[in-house]
Amino acid sequence: MTTTADLPVVVIGTGPAGLAAAAHLVERGIEPLVLEAGPSAATAVRDWSHVRLFSTWSELTDPAAEKLLAPAGWTKPAADTYPTGGDWAEQYLQPLADALGDKVRYGATVTGVSRLGRDRIVDADREQQPFTIRIELADGAEERILGRAVIDASGTWSTPGPIGADGLPALGEHATSAHISYRIPDLKDPAVRARYAGRRTAVIGSGASAFTALATLAELAKNEPGTHSVWILRRGISGSTFGGGSADQLPARGALGLAAKAAVDDGHADAVTGFRTEVIEPADGDRLTLVGEDGRRLDPVDEIIVLTGLRPDLSFLSELRLALDERLQAPVELAPLIDPNQHSCGTVYPHGHRELSHPEQGVYLVGMKSYGRAPTFLAMTGYEQVRSVTAAIAGDTESADRVELTLPETGVCGGAGLFDDPTAGQADEGGCCAPAAALVQIGTGISVPVAAAEETPSGGCCGS
Repeated sequence: MTTTADLPVVVIGTGPAGLAAAAHLVERGIEPLVLEAGPSAATAVRDWSHVRLFSTWSELTDPAAEKLLAPAGWTKPAADTYPTGGDWAEQYLQPLADALGDKVRYGATVTGVSRLGRDRIVDADREQQPFTIRIELADGAEERILGRAVIDASGTWSTPGPIGADGLPALGEHATSAHISYRIPDLKDPAVRARYAGRRTAVIGSGASAFTALATLAELAKNEPGTHSVWILRRGISGSTFGGGSADQLPARGALGLAAKAAVDDGHADAVTGFRTEVIEPADGDRLTLVGEDGRRLDPVDEIIVLTGLRPDLSFLSELRLALDERLQAPVELAPLIDPNQHSCGTVYPHGHRELSHPEQGVYLVGMKSYGRAPTFLAMTGYEQVRSVTAAIAGDTESADRVELTLPETGVCGGAGLFDDPTAGQADEGGCCAPAAALVQIGTGISVPVAAAEETPSGGCCGS
């Protein structure tokens, strides 16, 4: 007779955290089943394959995963080099998925998770029932899978934040969607390059992805006359706006902020501060006018790039009993450690299965999804999360509780509740932020890393 203990642990997503979770489960002799909606591993990472990460290879691979890859003759790339998202997918994540073999199923979109025979209301024998996972296959067929535990590492890539500062789409955002992108443009693609060359583009956001877009468009402007960016920030400009600069312990991340500053200082972009978009109106010549909550109207633009962060898709978890913070939609024990309303610069406290647990025992949100709407995440955090979680699933509480992780200083901070205040940063706020970074000129022949956060290139420490 099959018991719950004989069932696999179902892992949702083949990103870095999901595949690392599977590797740790294999190491502990527990059968994983990894479900991926796309046709290959790391589908979300491949969507930003042109973006270079600001962490080196030394910080982007998991020890258990490396052990699983070793028999196949896998060689770790040079530790001190910076991969692109495409490099990460092709040189590490896909080989790791291949090493897991039939433990990975592609074209399997999770549409619901619950307890067998129990909706979220029913208490009776709830914890004795296995999890039931409903999936939709690429051909439209449906299946039900049973699991002993569920690790949701599906990330947040599929649900970008809208333009509206209230968390809702700006009026007109849907109607003008043909001129709006929620991704960093890949200007090596001729069609994408033609979309922005010689045109005026609004870039909305204040994190690593906005920096990347500004630096990328600035490079385009040097070769394509008439190319110009309008950088729209919901807050003011301060010493922390451009990140930590030389104070950042991740040098490529610091250089990225300096590249954005250079785009403004060199005249390739104008910065508009304290602007919260309320309406997008059509203008002459198929252009768009952004109107702020305060009534300000900006000069018309041709295109809009929205990089205001990401949010988790919780719809398929609605029948589970989750304890999520009402602001971040992150686990309640984790939220205070990552909340930009409270936490400033410095490292994120080490955390594992206890901070990631829910009233529904056996369910864990890991990786970027565990951070909910919090804006910054490092792969090393996800790897430590899944090491602890898989130890807990295996019943090794001692190992699960032994959470040790030291993260690089962010070099930026969000003040107590002021990180998204239009007036923040217009005076010296004090605190832990690095001083204003020195200008770095981006000239011909000078290579500045174009980088983003590991799991999501659409956020920065202090939000948008």
